[in-house]
Amino acid sequence: MSDFDKERAYKEAKKRLNEERAFYMHAVVYVIMNLVIAFFKIKVGEYANSEEYNNWLFWNIIATPLFWGIGLLGHGIWTFKGRKWFDKSIYGEKWEKRKIEEIMKKDDF
Repeated sequence: MSDFDKERAYKEAKKRLNEERAFYMHAVVYVIMNLVIAFFKIKVGEYANSEEYNNWLFWNIIATPLFWGIGLLGHGIWTFKGRKWFDKSIYGEKWEKRKIEEIMKKDDF
């Protein structure tokens, strides 16, 4: 393996590591923030003891982790599987190489 290939492989591995680290940090923040939000809403609920608040509280405690969880799921899919799916699409690696060559010819690089 040439030095150029090693350098490229290292950069790809570093990029992958950063993507995985970002996902794990997202997951940690998700868990911590949802626990804090739920605790806060339940504690406030002890003081605001009304039926309207209890109905709002139930849906809000479910909605926040649900919608944020959907975003986290998307982030996880993109981080661990999405790249493979994307490469198999019409805009995958072959398309990227062809487009780069086209731009380089057009701009006379």
